[in-house]
Amino acid sequence: MNNLVIRSITGLLFGTVVIGSILWGPYIQTATFSVFMLLGLLEFYRLFKNHSFLKISNEIGVLIGVFIFTLLVGISMKILPILCISFIFPLFFTLVLFELWKKEANPILNIALLVFGIIYVVIPFYLAVDLNLRNTSYMPRVVGMFLLIWTNDTFAYLTGRLIGKTKLFERISPNKTWEGTIGGALFTVLFAYIIGQYINEGETFFWMISALIIIPGAIFGDLLESLFKRSLNIKDTGNILPGHGGILDRFDAALFTIPFFYCWNMVDYYWL
Repeated sequence: MNNLVIRSITGLLFGTVVIGSILWGPYIQTATFSVFMLLGLLEFYRLFKNHSFLKISNEIGVLIGVFIFTLLVGISMKILPILCISFIFPLFFTLVLFELWKKEANPILNIALLVFGIIYVVIPFYLAVDLNLRNTSYMPRVVGMFLLIWTNDTFAYLTGRLIGKTKLFERISPNKTWEGTIGGALFTVLFAYIIGQYINEGETFFWMISALIIIPGAIFGDLLESLFKRSLNIKDTGNILPGHGGILDRFDAALFTIPFFYCWNMVDYYWL
């Protein structure tokens, strides 16, 4: 019970910061999400700090990750010219060069891990910022996306605690059940209908399709994070959020979902 109370308070404060920063405006959101991105990137690389055979240069990964994030946000805000996007490609290859001066046994794995950290953490946070910059709805679509992700997570957890019996993916996440997954999905679809019908009127089709994208995205994002932690034999990626763990623990579903939701938003914006 104590853990549930702590988890609820932390979740409420966290949600207030995320949604509040988005509603406040793109500049406040960018500043807030920049902090989340930096903490998440540090967390990701720190997971492998004492790994037996993976030896990565955390500082290099973080430096280049922050630089890429800054370039992309600057371009989206029209502070930097679109030409600057061309700088991103040589930056990725710069990661490869640093392995030439190191004498590690697995340079290919080290490079792959550095690049994956940027793709997994930096890109989704940037896309969340860019979504808000493109917003034309009464309630920003990126807000609706987060609300649906959290609805799915919350009701999957509550339904699983109440009636969950059949394991969903016991090898990776033994606490998740099919009953919880279905419960979370049903409430997410219902909330998506409410958003499209009563909040962002006229967007019912968009939000119903969004729910069908967000539900599996949130599930797979959660399972992917569980896979990372189980393979590294750790419980949480950090301890910055009481009751939840680290930044990656709290954003696990969102990091996987955001690219798919962003793609659907672009399809709806340009073609539908």
